Amino acid sequence: MTEPTGTRPFSQFEWMLSLRYLRARRKEGFISVIAGFSFLGIMLGVATLIIVMAVMNGFRAELLDKILGLNGHLLIQPLEKPLTDWDEVAQRISKVKGVRLAAPIVEGQALASSPFNAGGVLVRGIRLKDLEGLPSVVNNIKQGTLGGFDDGQGVAIGRRLADQLSLRAGDNITLVSPKGAVTPMGTTPRIKVYKVAAVFEIGMSEYDSAMVFMPLKEAQAYFNRAGDVTAIEVYTDNPDKVLQYRKEVQDAAKRPIFVITWQQRNATFFNALQVERNVMFLILTLIVLVAALNIVSGLIMLVKDKGQDIAILRTMGASQGAVMRVFLITGASIGVVGTLVGFLLGIVVCKNIESIREFLSWLTSTELFDPTLYFLSKLPAQMDVGETAAVVLMALVLSLLATLYPSWRAARLDPVEALRYE
Repeated sequence: MTEPTGTRPFSQFEWMLSLRYLRARRKEGFISVIAGFSFLGIMLGVATLIIVMAVMNGFRAELLDKILGLNGHLLIQPLEKPLTDWDEVAQRISKVKGVRLAAPIVEGQALASSPFNAGGVLVRGIRLKDLEGLPSVVNNIKQGTLGGFDDGQGVAIGRRLADQLSLRAGDNITLVSPKGAVTPMGTTPRIKVYKVAAVFEIGMSEYDSAMVFMPLKEAQAYFNRAGDVTAIEVYTDNPDKVLQYRKEVQDAAKRPIFVITWQQRNATFFNALQVERNVMFLILTLIVLVAALNIVSGLIMLVKDKGQDIAILRTMGASQGAVMRVFLITGASIGVVGTLVGFLLGIVVCKNIESIREFLSWLTSTELFDPTLYFLSKLPAQMDVGETAAVVLMALVLSLLATLYPSWRAARLDPVEALRYE
């Protein structure tokens, strides 16, 4: 029986030697600095990628939730003749499987004013029973009540609009519409005072600052649409399947209609978000790539510095594979530990993103996430398991690939040549 002539792959000896090379002596200080920067680069690159992707996902999900919580998944508009049969059409559409709500609406623009300020608004006339089918509104009433909404002449306005006009529930708001009565002198604006019955806060500044809900009958009279409506908003159980519902809704209408899906209405907005997300991913991936290249340069310098040590190991019987594995472990350790620390850092930041934003805003005395610019009231973060796993896997693969060439170069080192000039 012959005795083994070498160590098994990834033995304790190889690990010990690899970890020893990670602890720099004084003369190897520069190599240690490069390794430290490589570690920091990979850690920050992975953490930043995870955080940015989570924020982009959260941003998209929040906007989607807010937009689809208020606007219909399908918008039904009349063709050939006005929607005077809106009640019957809405009832037929609401019976389609998968349709949660079919709400007839009257929409128009107006100028909202108070003794303190004024601003443009979008007035939406809607029935109380349909308004109660919008949880994003009825579950977020901050002042007043929607009780008796259909009976009186009260309106519901957004929280930011109320703040802008310095109004509270119970106060009066004046609405001015350019589409008023037609006289021999031309069209005169229609001016009417309404009581603020309720104040809601959806959490999306675009709606909270410009949306006014009015009883449907009152909106028909205000916008000179007696007997008909502007459109019918259709809400489904699954917004991603609107194309499947579209044909059934068209058949159920039993009259000429024009159907627009929520993807068509918001295509430019969400396409821009997707492009921005993809570009950010590519840019931030470069951080990880640069850190991986730092591993290459650091290992090449380490191989050059340890040439004599490698030659002695080879003459003592260490195989080329053993030498290659030693430097492979050395470089991969930087990448793996950096990736794992970056992964943990990314999770911690994502879970506390709003608290961190508030702290930084307080520290710098600035508004870091202005709702008027970014639509949402708070900074969202929603981690995707598959996406996060892809980021971690990409960082590990890049780190491993970065170690291959320096390790191969170390294994190919000729012991005779390395010792000749020492």
